[in-house]
Amino acid sequence: MARPRQCRRVGSVPESNYFKPRGIPISALEEVVLTVDEFEAIRLADLEGLYQEQAAERMNISRQTFGRIIESGHRKVADALVGGKALKIEGGAFETVSVRKFRCQDCQHPWELPYGTGRPESCPSCRSRNIRRAEEGGGTNRRLVPGQGALITKRIQGERRKS
Repeated sequence: MARPRQCRRVGSVPESNYFKPRGIPISALEEVVLTVDEFEAIRLADLEGLYQEQAAERMNISRQTFGRIIESGHRKVADALVGGKALKIEGGAFETVSVRKFRCQDCQHPWELPYGTGRPESCPSCRSRNIRRAEEGGGTNRRLVPGQGALITKRIQGERRKS
């Protein structure tokens, strides 16, 4: 039996999730679906310039898995660009990283940082060291996405019940 797919950690879900060639009606276009984890892999490697090892660590997956995800993502983006197809970003098994909220006790400036980035040394506004966590809580927000992601998550939950 194959090992169940682990949720991939992503920084955030893209706000713009549909791209199409100009001047062609949507009804006349084929669609290529890029999963959210493929989008995140492309963002980390190509936009942020991280090495595969660093990007894989951020996504909480192995370097080999990251390599397969980014190769698939690059192939889909190339297919959409070269073939004049629409690109839709959706689905996949992923979890979003929650943020920690801080507030400066001197100037009352609030800000957020993602988990795993360490405690800030000073306020980004006034550089005061008198900072406190503004809100407790955290972890990750699991996303049940229509299609493949929801099926994978349900399968994982079903296997846990059997144990």
